[in-house]
Amino acid sequence: LDFHSVLFERCPNPHIVDLRDNPRIYQGQMVRIEGVVTSVWGIPMVPFSLYKVDDGTGEVTVLSDGSGTPRRGARVRVRGRVEDVAQLGGQPVGMHIRQASLVVRR
Repeated sequence: LDFHSVLFERCPNPHIVDLRDNPRIYQGQMVRIEGVVTSVWGIPMVPFSLYKVDDGTGEVTVLSDGSGTPRRGARVRVRGRVEDVAQLGGQPVGMHIRQASLVVRR
């Protein structure tokens, strides 16, 4: 196994529906997800981009620092930290994964 494979194997691998249904369990945790990129967007002159990954159970937004953004339709494996933009009434809003590493599968 190479270094990246070891890092991927040490993270929990929940289905996206589990992330969305139990955000408090995963908040701040490193996870890995696999799926298909359904949309990609960014803002010119901003050093990050966003893309959505669907694993068949749901979609989640991934925030990339620009070091790697896949194309729409790509099969990906992402490792990153579960975060949210804000808390309203004790509930997380804007749950996403901040990408730490990305593998695009062929």
